[in-house]
Amino acid sequence: MTEPTSLVAERVDTLLSELDPAATDQVEFRGRQYDLGLAWVHFPEGFGGLGLKPVLQRDIDRRLSAAGAQPPGARHFFGLTMAGPTMVTNGSDELRRRLLRRAFTGEDAWCQLFSEPGAGSDLAGLATRAVRDGDEWVVTGQKVWNTLAHIADRGMLVARTDPEAPKHKGLTYFALDMHAPGVEVRPLRQITGEAEFNEVYLTEVRVPDADRIGDVGEGWRVSMTTLMNERTTIGGGGGAPPKGSGAIAEAVRIWADEVADKRPAVRDRLMRLWVEAEVLRLTNIRASHKRKAGNPGPEGSIAKLKFAEINMAIYELCVDLLGPDALVNYDYEMRRAESLGLTGPPGSSRKMFLRARANSIEGGTSEIQRNILGERVLGLPGEPRVDKDVPWSKVPR
Repeated sequence: MTEPTSLVAERVDTLLSELDPAATDQVEFRGRQYDLGLAWVHFPEGFGGLGLKPVLQRDIDRRLSAAGAQPPGARHFFGLTMAGPTMVTNGSDELRRRLLRRAFTGEDAWCQLFSEPGAGSDLAGLATRAVRDGDEWVVTGQKVWNTLAHIADRGMLVARTDPEAPKHKGLTYFALDMHAPGVEVRPLRQITGEAEFNEVYLTEVRVPDADRIGDVGEGWRVSMTTLMNERTTIGGGGGAPPKGSGAIAEAVRIWADEVADKRPAVRDRLMRLWVEAEVLRLTNIRASHKRKAGNPGPEGSIAKLKFAEINMAIYELCVDLLGPDALVNYDYEMRRAESLGLTGPPGSSRKMFLRARANSIEGGTSEIQRNILGERVLGLPGEPRVDKDVPWSKVPR
Protein backbone atom coordinates (compact mmCIF):
# COMPACT_ATOMS: atom_id res chain seq x y z
CA MET A 1 0.00 0.00 0.00
CA THR A 2 1.27 3.46 -0.88
CA GLU A 3 2.31 5.48 2.16
CA PRO A 4 -0.10 8.45 2.64
CA THR A 5 2.50 11.19 2.21
CA SER A 6 3.79 9.59 -0.98
CA LEU A 7 0.27 9.11 -2.32
CA VAL A 8 -0.53 12.77 -1.76
CA ALA A 9 2.75 13.84 -3.38
CA GLU A 10 2.03 11.67 -6.41
CA ARG A 11 -1.47 13.11 -6.80
CA VAL A 12 -0.16 16.67 -6.55
CA ASP A 13 2.51 15.86 -9.14
CA THR A 14 -0.21 14.52 -11.45
CA LEU A 15 -2.34 17.62 -11.00
CA LEU A 16 0.51 20.03 -11.69
CA SER A 17 1.70 18.02 -14.69
CA GLU A 18 -1.76 18.20 -16.24
CA LEU A 19 -2.69 21.80 -15.46
CA ASP A 20 -0.78 25.01 -14.79
CA PRO A 21 -2.63 26.63 -11.84
CA ALA A 22 -1.43 30.09 -12.83
CA ALA A 23 -2.79 29.79 -16.39
CA THR A 24 -5.83 27.52 -15.97
CA ASP A 25 -9.37 28.64 -15.26
CA GLN A 26 -9.88 28.33 -11.51
CA VAL A 27 -13.05 26.24 -11.78
CA GLU A 28 -11.31 23.77 -14.11
CA PHE A 29 -8.23 23.55 -11.90
CA ARG A 30 -10.17 23.13 -8.66
CA GLY A 31 -12.43 20.58 -10.32
CA ARG A 32 -9.45 18.42 -11.26
CA GLN A 33 -8.05 18.91 -7.75
CA TYR A 34 -11.34 17.57 -6.38
CA ASP A 35 -11.33 14.58 -8.75
CA LEU A 36 -7.82 13.62 -7.58
CA GLY A 37 -8.93 13.62 -3.93
CA LEU A 38 -6.98 16.76 -3.05
CA ALA A 39 -9.89 19.04 -2.16
CA TRP A 40 -10.60 17.83 1.37
CA VAL A 41 -8.00 15.07 1.73
CA HIS A 42 -9.72 13.64 4.83
CA PHE A 43 -13.05 13.17 3.00
CA PRO A 44 -13.87 9.71 1.55
CA GLU A 45 -12.54 8.69 -1.85
CA GLY A 46 -14.84 9.79 -4.64
CA PHE A 47 -16.00 12.82 -2.67
CA GLY A 48 -12.98 15.10 -2.95
CA GLY A 49 -10.75 13.18 -0.57
CA LEU A 50 -8.55 10.16 -0.02
CA GLY A 51 -9.65 9.20 3.49
CA LEU A 52 -6.35 10.43 4.96
CA LYS A 53 -5.45 12.61 7.93
CA PRO A 54 -6.51 16.26 7.51
CA VAL A 55 -3.03 17.48 8.43
CA LEU A 56 -1.89 16.44 4.92
CA GLN A 57 -4.11 19.14 3.43
CA ARG A 58 -1.56 21.74 4.50
CA ASP A 59 1.12 20.06 2.36
CA ILE A 60 -1.25 20.04 -0.62
CA ASP A 61 -2.23 23.68 -0.23
CA ARG A 62 1.40 24.74 0.28
CA ARG A 63 2.58 23.07 -2.92
CA LEU A 64 -0.31 24.36 -5.02
CA SER A 65 0.17 27.89 -3.72
CA ALA A 66 3.88 27.78 -4.57
CA ALA A 67 2.94 26.66 -8.08
CA GLY A 68 0.69 29.70 -8.56
CA ALA A 69 -2.75 28.44 -7.53
CA GLN A 70 -5.16 31.19 -6.50
CA PRO A 71 -6.29 31.11 -2.86
CA PRO A 72 -10.01 30.53 -2.27
CA GLY A 73 -12.04 33.74 -2.28
CA ALA A 74 -15.19 34.84 -0.48
CA ARG A 75 -17.26 32.84 -2.95
CA HIS A 76 -15.70 29.61 -1.67
CA PHE A 77 -15.78 30.35 2.07
CA PHE A 78 -19.06 28.83 3.25
CA GLY A 79 -18.88 25.92 0.81
CA LEU A 80 -15.37 24.97 1.91
CA THR A 81 -15.64 25.48 5.65
CA MET A 82 -19.26 24.60 6.49
CA ALA A 83 -21.42 23.23 3.67
CA GLY A 84 -18.80 20.72 2.53
CA PRO A 85 -18.17 19.14 5.96
CA THR A 86 -21.92 19.14 6.69
CA MET A 87 -22.80 17.38 3.43
CA VAL A 88 -20.04 14.78 3.65
CA THR A 89 -20.96 13.97 7.25
CA ASN A 90 -24.75 13.92 6.90
CA GLY A 91 -25.76 13.98 3.23
CA SER A 92 -26.78 11.12 0.96
CA ASP A 93 -24.31 9.85 -1.63
CA GLU A 94 -26.55 11.29 -4.35
CA LEU A 95 -26.51 14.74 -2.78
CA ARG A 96 -22.76 14.59 -2.20
CA ARG A 97 -22.14 13.68 -5.85
CA ARG A 98 -24.36 16.52 -7.00
CA LEU A 99 -23.23 19.37 -4.74
CA LEU A 100 -19.84 18.73 -3.11
CA ARG A 101 -17.70 19.27 -6.21
CA ARG A 102 -19.54 22.47 -7.14
CA ALA A 103 -19.04 23.81 -3.61
CA PHE A 104 -15.30 23.24 -3.86
CA THR A 105 -14.88 24.75 -7.31
CA GLY A 106 -16.97 27.81 -6.39
CA GLU A 107 -19.56 27.11 -9.09
CA ASP A 108 -22.04 27.17 -6.22
CA ALA A 109 -21.48 29.90 -3.64
CA TRP A 110 -23.10 29.08 -0.29
CA CYS A 111 -24.59 31.03 2.59
CA GLN A 112 -25.96 30.10 6.00
CA LEU A 113 -29.69 30.46 6.77
CA PHE A 114 -29.96 29.83 10.50
CA SER A 115 -30.72 33.01 12.47
CA GLU A 116 -34.17 34.59 12.53
CA PRO A 117 -35.53 37.82 14.05
CA GLY A 118 -36.92 35.79 16.95
CA ALA A 119 -34.30 33.04 17.05
CA GLY A 120 -30.70 34.16 17.07
CA SER A 121 -28.79 32.59 19.93
CA ASP A 122 -31.64 30.11 20.46
CA LEU A 123 -31.49 28.30 17.12
CA ALA A 124 -34.02 25.70 18.25
CA GLY A 125 -36.60 28.47 18.61
CA LEU A 126 -36.73 29.17 14.88
CA ALA A 127 -40.16 29.59 13.27
CA THR A 128 -39.52 29.11 9.54
CA ARG A 129 -41.83 26.28 8.46
CA ALA A 130 -41.35 23.50 5.91
CA VAL A 131 -44.46 21.49 5.03
CA ARG A 132 -44.19 18.22 3.09
CA ASP A 133 -45.96 18.12 -0.27
CA GLY A 134 -45.14 14.86 -2.03
CA ASP A 135 -41.50 14.88 -3.08
CA GLU A 136 -41.14 18.56 -2.16
CA TRP A 137 -41.24 20.79 0.90
CA VAL A 138 -42.99 24.17 0.92
CA VAL A 139 -40.94 26.62 3.01
CA THR A 140 -42.16 29.94 4.43
CA GLY A 141 -40.35 32.21 6.88
CA GLN A 142 -37.63 34.82 7.37
CA LYS A 143 -33.90 34.58 8.05
CA VAL A 144 -31.54 37.41 9.01
CA TRP A 145 -27.81 38.26 9.30
CA ASN A 146 -27.06 35.96 6.37
CA THR A 147 -23.52 36.71 5.23
CA LEU A 148 -23.04 36.89 1.44
CA ALA A 149 -26.58 35.62 0.77
CA HIS A 150 -26.80 38.20 -2.02
CA ILE A 151 -24.18 36.29 -4.05
CA ALA A 152 -25.14 32.77 -2.94
CA ASP A 153 -26.44 29.97 -5.15
CA ARG A 154 -27.19 27.62 -2.26
CA GLY A 155 -28.17 28.16 1.36
CA MET A 156 -27.75 25.95 4.43
CA LEU A 157 -31.35 26.14 5.64
CA VAL A 158 -32.80 24.82 8.89
CA ALA A 159 -36.60 24.84 9.07
CA ARG A 160 -39.28 23.48 11.39
CA THR A 161 -40.97 20.43 9.92
CA ASP A 162 -42.86 19.18 13.02
CA PRO A 163 -44.37 21.88 15.25
CA GLU A 164 -45.74 19.23 17.63
CA ALA A 165 -42.29 17.81 18.45
CA PRO A 166 -40.03 19.25 21.16
CA LYS A 167 -38.31 22.25 19.64
CA HIS A 168 -34.88 20.61 19.27
CA LYS A 169 -36.40 17.59 17.50
CA GLY A 170 -38.81 19.14 15.00
CA LEU A 171 -36.16 20.61 12.66
CA THR A 172 -34.89 19.51 9.25
CA TYR A 173 -31.85 20.70 7.27
CA PHE A 174 -31.96 21.56 3.54
CA ALA A 175 -29.64 22.72 0.77
CA LEU A 176 -31.80 25.59 -0.51
CA ASP A 177 -31.60 26.80 -4.10
CA MET A 178 -31.22 30.57 -3.58
CA HIS A 179 -32.53 31.21 -7.11
CA ALA A 180 -35.79 29.36 -6.54
CA PRO A 181 -39.09 31.28 -6.89
CA GLY A 182 -40.12 32.84 -3.58
CA VAL A 183 -36.59 33.55 -2.30
CA GLU A 184 -35.99 37.29 -1.74
CA VAL A 185 -32.68 38.67 -0.47
CA ARG A 186 -32.47 42.18 1.04
CA PRO A 187 -28.99 43.52 1.93
CA LEU A 188 -28.36 45.13 5.34
CA ARG A 189 -25.81 47.97 5.35
CA GLN A 190 -23.52 47.84 8.36
CA ILE A 191 -21.31 50.25 10.26
CA THR A 192 -18.35 49.68 7.91
CA GLY A 193 -20.37 50.93 4.95
CA GLU A 194 -20.51 47.47 3.41
CA ALA A 195 -23.57 45.28 2.94
CA GLU A 196 -22.25 41.75 3.47
CA PHE A 197 -25.18 40.74 5.69
CA ASN A 198 -28.71 40.20 4.45
CA GLU A 199 -32.30 39.41 5.28
CA VAL A 200 -33.79 36.49 3.37
CA TYR A 201 -37.55 36.14 2.93
CA LEU A 202 -38.96 32.74 1.95
CA THR A 203 -42.49 32.71 0.54
CA GLU A 204 -43.83 29.26 -0.29
CA VAL A 205 -40.47 28.18 -1.68
CA ARG A 206 -40.52 24.65 -3.06
CA VAL A 207 -37.52 22.56 -2.02
CA PRO A 208 -37.04 19.04 -3.45
CA ASP A 209 -36.74 16.33 -0.80
CA ALA A 210 -33.57 15.31 -2.65
CA ASP A 211 -32.02 18.53 -1.30
CA ARG A 212 -32.57 17.47 2.30
CA ILE A 213 -29.37 16.91 4.32
CA GLY A 214 -29.87 14.26 7.00
CA ASP A 215 -33.09 12.63 8.11
CA VAL A 216 -36.37 14.45 8.69
CA GLY A 217 -36.36 15.81 12.24
CA GLU A 218 -32.56 15.59 12.51
CA GLY A 219 -31.91 19.23 11.65
CA TRP A 220 -30.60 20.11 15.11
CA ARG A 221 -27.97 17.36 15.00
CA VAL A 222 -26.94 18.22 11.43
CA SER A 223 -26.73 21.93 12.26
CA MET A 224 -24.27 21.15 15.05
CA THR A 225 -21.83 19.91 12.39
CA THR A 226 -22.15 23.26 10.63
CA LEU A 227 -21.83 25.33 13.81
CA MET A 228 -18.81 23.47 15.17
CA ASN A 229 -17.02 23.93 11.84
CA GLU A 230 -18.03 27.59 11.76
CA ARG A 231 -16.70 28.27 15.25
CA THR A 232 -13.47 26.41 14.56
CA THR A 233 -13.00 28.33 11.29
CA ILE A 234 -13.68 31.73 12.84
CA GLY A 235 -11.56 30.98 15.90
CA GLY A 236 -8.75 29.65 13.74
CA GLY A 237 -8.26 33.07 12.20
CA GLY A 238 -7.22 34.80 15.37
CA GLY A 239 -3.70 33.64 16.10
CA ALA A 240 -0.34 35.19 15.19
CA PRO A 241 0.19 33.75 11.70
CA PRO A 242 3.69 33.12 10.38
CA LYS A 243 5.33 35.32 7.79
CA GLY A 244 3.94 38.58 9.16
CA SER A 245 0.24 38.44 8.38
CA GLY A 246 -2.92 38.85 10.43
CA ALA A 247 -4.29 41.41 12.84
CA ILE A 248 -1.39 41.38 15.27
CA ALA A 249 1.08 41.92 12.40
CA GLU A 250 -0.89 45.02 11.39
CA ALA A 251 -0.59 46.37 14.95
CA VAL A 252 3.17 45.72 14.93
CA ARG A 253 3.49 47.45 11.54
CA ILE A 254 1.64 50.55 12.76
CA TRP A 255 3.80 50.62 15.90
CA ALA A 256 6.99 50.40 13.84
CA ASP A 257 6.07 52.70 10.93
CA GLU A 258 3.44 55.20 12.06
CA VAL A 259 4.02 55.89 15.76
CA ALA A 260 6.58 58.51 16.73
CA ASP A 261 6.05 58.49 20.49
CA LYS A 262 6.76 54.85 21.41
CA ARG A 263 5.72 54.96 25.06
CA PRO A 264 6.70 51.91 27.15
CA ALA A 265 3.15 51.44 28.44
CA VAL A 266 1.75 51.16 24.90
CA ARG A 267 4.60 48.86 23.90
CA ASP A 268 3.70 46.58 26.83
CA ARG A 269 0.06 46.58 25.73
CA LEU A 270 1.15 45.56 22.22
CA MET A 271 3.36 42.76 23.54
CA ARG A 272 0.63 41.38 25.82
CA LEU A 273 -1.67 41.14 22.81
CA TRP A 274 1.06 39.53 20.74
CA VAL A 275 1.54 36.87 23.41
CA GLU A 276 -2.22 36.20 23.57
CA ALA A 277 -2.42 35.96 19.79
CA GLU A 278 0.52 33.56 19.69
CA VAL A 279 -1.03 31.37 22.40
CA LEU A 280 -4.26 31.27 20.40
CA ARG A 281 -2.36 30.29 17.24
CA LEU A 282 -0.66 27.42 19.05
CA THR A 283 -3.95 26.36 20.63
CA ASN A 284 -5.50 26.17 17.17
CA ILE A 285 -2.65 23.99 15.93
CA ARG A 286 -3.09 21.62 18.88
CA ALA A 287 -6.86 21.48 18.39
CA SER A 288 -6.49 20.75 14.67
CA HIS A 289 -4.57 17.56 15.45
CA LYS A 290 -7.36 16.33 17.74
CA ARG A 291 -10.27 17.37 15.54
CA LYS A 292 -12.28 14.58 14.00
CA ALA A 293 -12.53 14.85 10.25
CA GLY A 294 -15.51 16.98 9.26
CA ASN A 295 -17.11 17.15 12.71
CA PRO A 296 -15.06 19.00 15.36
CA GLY A 297 -16.29 19.09 18.93
CA PRO A 298 -17.16 21.93 21.31
CA GLU A 299 -13.48 22.78 21.78
CA GLY A 300 -13.91 25.04 18.74
CA SER A 301 -15.82 27.38 21.04
CA ILE A 302 -12.59 28.10 22.94
CA ALA A 303 -10.86 29.44 19.84
CA LYS A 304 -13.96 31.29 18.66
CA LEU A 305 -14.42 33.04 22.02
CA LYS A 306 -10.77 34.05 22.37
CA PHE A 307 -10.51 35.13 18.73
CA ALA A 308 -13.39 37.58 19.19
CA GLU A 309 -11.83 39.09 22.32
CA ILE A 310 -8.29 39.29 20.96
CA ASN A 311 -9.26 40.58 17.51
CA MET A 312 -11.33 43.43 18.94
CA ALA A 313 -8.55 44.33 21.37
CA ILE A 314 -5.91 44.36 18.62
CA TYR A 315 -7.85 46.65 16.30
CA GLU A 316 -8.77 48.91 19.19
CA LEU A 317 -5.04 49.24 19.82
CA CYS A 318 -4.46 49.98 16.11
CA VAL A 319 -6.94 52.85 16.22
CA ASP A 320 -5.43 54.17 19.45
CA LEU A 321 -1.97 54.11 17.87
CA LEU A 322 -3.19 56.01 14.80
CA GLY A 323 -5.07 58.59 16.85
CA PRO A 324 -7.24 61.13 14.96
CA ASP A 325 -5.79 59.93 11.65
CA ALA A 326 -7.78 56.71 12.05
CA LEU A 327 -11.09 58.54 11.70
CA VAL A 328 -9.93 61.03 9.08
CA ASN A 329 -8.39 58.36 6.88
CA TYR A 330 -11.38 56.08 7.22
CA ASP A 331 -13.74 58.87 6.13
CA TYR A 332 -11.54 59.46 3.09
CA GLU A 333 -11.56 55.75 2.26
CA MET A 334 -15.36 55.70 2.51
CA ARG A 335 -15.75 58.61 0.07
CA ARG A 336 -13.22 57.10 -2.33
CA ALA A 337 -15.00 53.74 -2.27
CA GLU A 338 -18.34 55.38 -2.99
CA SER A 339 -16.86 57.31 -5.92
CA LEU A 340 -15.66 53.98 -7.36
CA GLY A 341 -19.07 52.37 -6.89
CA LEU A 342 -17.84 49.97 -4.18
CA THR A 343 -20.02 48.76 -1.31
CA GLY A 344 -17.50 49.83 1.30
CA PRO A 345 -13.94 51.01 1.90
CA PRO A 346 -10.91 48.86 1.13
CA GLY A 347 -9.45 46.71 3.90
CA SER A 348 -7.61 48.60 6.63
CA SER A 349 -7.19 48.65 10.38
CA ARG A 350 -9.73 51.50 10.52
CA LYS A 351 -12.33 49.40 8.76
CA MET A 352 -11.45 46.30 10.76
CA PHE A 353 -11.86 48.16 14.06
CA LEU A 354 -15.52 48.59 13.11
CA ARG A 355 -15.90 45.17 11.50
CA ALA A 356 -14.44 43.41 14.55
CA ARG A 357 -17.49 44.45 16.57
CA ALA A 358 -19.29 41.59 14.85
CA ASN A 359 -16.75 38.98 15.99
CA SER A 360 -18.44 38.53 19.35
CA ILE A 361 -21.82 37.94 17.66
CA GLU A 362 -21.30 36.03 14.40
CA GLY A 363 -20.91 32.28 14.59
CA GLY A 364 -22.58 32.22 18.00
CA THR A 365 -22.29 35.01 20.54
CA SER A 366 -19.55 35.04 23.14
CA GLU A 367 -22.21 34.43 25.78
CA ILE A 368 -23.32 31.28 23.97
CA GLN A 369 -19.71 30.11 23.64
CA ARG A 370 -19.26 30.45 27.40
CA ASN A 371 -22.41 28.39 27.97
CA ILE A 372 -21.11 25.69 25.61
CA LEU A 373 -17.72 25.58 27.33
CA GLY A 374 -19.28 25.51 30.79
CA GLU A 375 -21.85 22.82 30.05
CA ARG A 376 -20.26 20.62 27.36
CA VAL A 377 -16.54 20.93 28.13
CA LEU A 378 -16.40 21.59 31.89
CA GLY A 379 -19.57 19.68 32.74
CA LEU A 380 -21.15 22.48 34.79
CA PRO A 381 -24.92 22.54 35.42
CA GLY A 382 -26.87 24.00 32.53
CA GLU A 383 -29.10 27.04 32.60
CA PRO A 384 -32.81 26.50 33.33
CA ARG A 385 -34.60 25.63 30.09
CA VAL A 386 -38.09 24.91 28.88
CA ASP A 387 -39.01 21.25 29.50
CA LYS A 388 -37.40 19.28 26.66
CA ASP A 389 -40.61 17.30 26.08
CA VAL A 390 -42.79 20.37 25.55
CA PRO A 391 -43.79 20.64 21.85
CA TRP A 392 -42.49 23.73 20.08
CA SER A 393 -46.05 24.90 19.38
CA LYS A 394 -46.67 25.06 23.16
CA VAL A 395 -43.49 26.97 24.03
CA PRO A 396 -44.30 30.58 25.17
CA ARG A 397 -43.11 33.04 22.50
